[in-house]
This record gives sequence, C-alpha cells and structure tokens, in this order.
Amino acid sequence: MEAIPLPDMLIRIGLSLVFGGIIGFDRERVSQPAGLRTHMILVVGACLAMILSINIAFEGGSDPTRIAAQVVSGIGFLGAGAILRSGFNVKGLTTATTMWTMAIVGMAVGAGYYAVSAITTIVLIIVLSLVDVFEKRFVRINIIRNFVVDINERKGALLEVRKTMSEIAEQVISFSVKKSVKEKHLRIEVAARFNRDESVEHLLEQISEIDGIRSIKIQ
Repeated sequence: MEAIPLPDMLIRIGLSLVFGGIIGFDRERVSQPAGLRTHMILVVGACLAMILSINIAFEGGSDPTRIAAQVVSGIGFLGAGAILRSGFNVKGLTTATTMWTMAIVGMAVGAGYYAVSAITTIVLIIVLSLVDVFEKRFVRINIIRNFVVDINERKGALLEVRKTMSEIAEQVISFSVKKSVKEKHLRIEVAARFNRDESVEHLLEQISEIDGIRSIKIQ
C-alpha cells in the first residue's frame, strides 16, 4: 500500500464535497435538519479519515482500518441527532441513514474507489426522489395526526369529541383526557390515523363545530 500524494488527496476531498452536496441538497430541499452543509462536511470528514488511515498505516506500519473504523461507529451519534419524534410520528430516519451511507461513500472516495462512490450516490438520489414519489402515492397513503383539544366541561362533551374523532378519522389510536377542576375545562389528547389527502383545514372545521371548544392544536 502506497501513501496518497497531495494532488490525489485534493481530488478525493473535492469529489467527496460533490457527492455530499448532491445528497445534502436533496435533504435540504425537504427541510431536514441535516442538510447541504452537514452532508458535505460529513463526507469530507469521512474521506479525510480514510486518507489518514492509509497514509499513517504506510508511514508507521499500523492497521489502515483503525481510524476509518471509528467513523462507522461514530456516525451513529450524528444520525441520532437527525431523528425527531412528535407524538406517534418519527421524522429524520431517512436522513440518518443517508448520513451513515454517505460517510461510507466518503471513506470509499478516500480509499480511491471513485466509480462505486459515484454509483452509490446516484442510487441514493434515485431512492430519495423516485422511490419517495412511489411510496407517497401507493404505499404511505395514511398519516398519523396528534390533536390537543381544550373544551369547556359539560355533560356529554367528552362523548361528543370521541364520536367526532371516530367519524372523521380512519382509526383512533389513543384518546386521553385531563380535567382542570379550577378552570372547569377538559384537555383531550388524541392520536388518530387519517388519509394523507385529508386537509388540516377540513379537520379544524369539523372539530370546531363541537359546542364549547376553546382551542385546537393539530400536529
């Protein structure tokens, strides 16, 4: 194994910037927390780690995978930061997996595997764009929404809210109630499954028709 000269290092770092930028642009486009800059820096860092692994191994005769191996395990902490949970909805899993995969792409570029790195980046773009369209249209046709409804306490209020939610939702997943004795109102928290085409405005109109509604929050 030979040491990587400076011109080759610059080429590899430049390619890692390009590959990271391609995937990062897609994530930035859909307003993910780990977007363009994060992916570019991530892939460059992984590439540099691989370059250092090779050169240090050449100079000192050590294991060339020692530094690179830490990238694979360490990227999990960054990926976890991209995952957000809101009630029953979890977002950022796709971004976390792209970060892990692009870190491997950066290492591949650093090791000189340009063709496979480019092909992997193209495959990721296809999965993130074309497969996403297919998934939204034919696979993921439902969405889980979380409701927080404040209503004045009165006889039959709880039953009316439960009945309305059962009518407008495809499935009520959870239904919980908190009672404020001092202010005499109920806080009802509901998680329900709806058709993706169901607009938030339509849901608000239907729930607002219930007598005594004070506020409605939908996530």
